[in-house]
Amino acid sequence: MFVYYGKGVSGGIALGRVTVFEREHKQIRRDGVEDTTLEKRRFENAKSKAHDQLSKIYEKALREVGETNAEIFNIHMMMLEDDDYNESVIGIIEKQKVNAEYAVSVTGENFAMMFASMDDAYMRARQADVRDISSRLISCMSEENDDKTETENNSIVCAYDLAPSETVLLDKEKVLAFVTSRGSANSHTAILAGSMNIPAIISVGDELMQNVKDKDMMIVDGYSGRVIVNPDKKTLEKYEKKQNEDFVKKERLKRLKGKDNVTKDGRRINIYANIGAVENVGDVLLNDAGGIGLFRSEFLYLGKEDYPTEQQQFEAYKTVLESMAGKKVVIRTLDIGADKQADYFHLEKEENPALGFRGIRVCLEKTDIFKTQLRALYRASAFGNLAIMFPMITNDWEIDEILSMCDEVKRQLDDNGIPYGDNIEIGIMIETPAAAIISDILAPKVDFFSIGTNDLTQYTLACDRQNGQVGRFCDTHHKAILRLIEFATKNAHKNGAWIGICGELAQDTSLTETFIRMGVDELSVTPSNVLKVRQRVREMKIE
Repeated sequence: MFVYYGKGVSGGIALGRVTVFEREHKQIRRDGVEDTTLEKRRFENAKSKAHDQLSKIYEKALREVGETNAEIFNIHMMMLEDDDYNESVIGIIEKQKVNAEYAVSVTGENFAMMFASMDDAYMRARQADVRDISSRLISCMSEENDDKTETENNSIVCAYDLAPSETVLLDKEKVLAFVTSRGSANSHTAILAGSMNIPAIISVGDELMQNVKDKDMMIVDGYSGRVIVNPDKKTLEKYEKKQNEDFVKKERLKRLKGKDNVTKDGRRINIYANIGAVENVGDVLLNDAGGIGLFRSEFLYLGKEDYPTEQQQFEAYKTVLESMAGKKVVIRTLDIGADKQADYFHLEKEENPALGFRGIRVCLEKTDIFKTQLRALYRASAFGNLAIMFPMITNDWEIDEILSMCDEVKRQLDDNGIPYGDNIEIGIMIETPAAAIISDILAPKVDFFSIGTNDLTQYTLACDRQNGQVGRFCDTHHKAILRLIEFATKNAHKNGAWIGICGELAQDTSLTETFIRMGVDELSVTPSNVLKVRQRVREMKIE
């Protein structure tokens, strides 16, 4: 029996047989070339192919680990266009007259070493991202499929390290847990692990991989960071008991299915779920959410060659509404731009995309696309309880233009004898300080607000949420953010509108009581967190 210790990044107990994952180490040859133009073209083609692969991984991550965690792969796509990285690769090809694979390999290693030498822990962890991207580019040039993370059924994956893309491509139906010798708590792999709901331990040390073999029995304690290889009978029995206790706790949560979201003194709150694809509806129902508080419609557009048709959108919305059988479904209209890009939109590259042409701004300029989506939504509303929500609002005149287009679409449907719902609620997202501050002006125009705390935090604190260097300054519990939420809540209620929260803070149970005291009506969380938030609500007494 061998015992190792690492950093637990996702809690839980797993017992099972090991699958050793060893990435094939490609020996990159340095070949002299005459035609540097051809090599530069090969590099550009590899970038294009890598971008397509990352777009698909991004979509998978959106479905499985949520919007915030999926941003990792948007960052990877942006890193493909990094000027310094690209100039280094091109410079090596031209000056040394070498093959593109070698130029990428050298550049990747140089940039990884540069990150590794930085004082900031977050920036040091970025070396894994650079290596992941460089490896992907090299694989694209050699026509290899780099997106396979094969595992046995019911296995514990052991590796020296896992790249973020390898982590998200793990088949969660087969993998009980994963353990890596290296990595850091600030790595994107560690961040992803926490969202996958499987036990995970990193930084165990290379000795583990030197000793462990396929089919070895292993215990993974994600709570303590303890890894036990080939345990004796007594240890195995001890952890089987711990695993059962852990299972009982989770089963207790399941017993909350069908229970009300009511505090001990009678305060009620709706708990809904956030999803990004039609196939996620099953998770919503499985976890007993009261409805869907955020359906991200942009995922019908991402990763496609062209705009989805009205009929394609209608079928998707109709399926979700019918599946929810009368429960409320809040569908957010197209939120493209910034970190969510689709080439066929032909959006210009921006210096500061988070503050640029995104969300409702795109829709109000590209009105044909917007009206197509609105027609699909209104047609689908005849099949369920639909609420439509518009993102990135900063002005009251934006709502006026939106409502005018909604009226135009309804008149068209009336003229064509196409039915639509009678009681469609119209809402907006409060994700900018401007919207929160003028919420008294906005509230009379709509039926509800939904607060996107991720962007509200970013814009209020002037902190890029993807920039680890400002991590300690990006306080999600900052008084300014909580005051803006409370202010918007009061203005919503004064004007007869309800208000929900659909950002990351909605599932932060340390704030659940704060939100209920404010008067927030609804919290929309990832499906797997519905019962956890319900448990917290039922435990508390407000008065």
